[in-house]
Amino acid sequence: KPLEIKPYERNAATKIIEDFMLIANETVAEDYFWQALPFLYRTHDNPDPEKMKSLATFINNFGYSIRFHNGEVYPKEVQKLLVKAEDTPEEALISRLALRSMKQAKYTVVNTGHFGLAAKYYTHFTSPIRRYPDLQIHRIIKENLRGGLSEKRTAHYDKLLTGVSVQTSAMERRADEAERETVKMKKCEYMAGHIGEVFDGVISGVTNWGLYVELPNTVEGLIRVSELKDDYYHFDEEHLELIGDMTRKVYKLGQPIRVMVTGTDKLARTIDFIPAAEE
Repeated sequence: KPLEIKPYERNAATKIIEDFMLIANETVAEDYFWQALPFLYRTHDNPDPEKMKSLATFINNFGYSIRFHNGEVYPKEVQKLLVKAEDTPEEALISRLALRSMKQAKYTVVNTGHFGLAAKYYTHFTSPIRRYPDLQIHRIIKENLRGGLSEKRTAHYDKLLTGVSVQTSAMERRADEAERETVKMKKCEYMAGHIGEVFDGVISGVTNWGLYVELPNTVEGLIRVSELKDDYYHFDEEHLELIGDMTRKVYKLGQPIRVMVTGTDKLARTIDFIPAAEE
């Protein structure tokens, strides 16, 4: 039974380890790219411009911005945003929404770069005891170091690696989904003990069916549009806002809001909020 939920804390030691890991991964990827040997890369395509615009709208409400060039965002812009948000109360929320705004990384045999890390060459090399792509890469490196890859072995890996890239990408998606659903379920379990309580949150999503609100402990719930009883609200898709017809009251991304927990559904993994009554 979950007793407490809080954001994952990254301290100086964590950041140092992450830096070493990234440098190792980039170095190995670049070396094997220039050796032109069969290899498994970790690639990440450029994001959907519309999702990036939504992210820009959201972070603008916290005083941050990202620059666009011909409708596209440079990889370094996302990195700069995450650096600026470091050690601020909104860091966890911004980094999570930045991640959601981007495409999913995958394993490929062709190196096309990693947008999210702003890296020209990237692979997964550092976890062979827990990740199959890393183990596959270690096998290639060992074989190459011990005497080089013969034409026969190169052909063997050329034939093998496309299937490996497709399967490992699919298995990763499945594992991520299982983890996400489990975390959501435990959050529902935790919030079931807090029904009727009031929390301060931030609007993390605006849709035509309601508002998603994230609490400081990372729990996200939904205020259905039918629960906004003070007015009839319509959805402004371009600016991602809900606007009251008579009051012109606006709900937008990044806006602070007080909510009351009204219910949880462990099977559907959903948490219901309503706006808390003004004190």
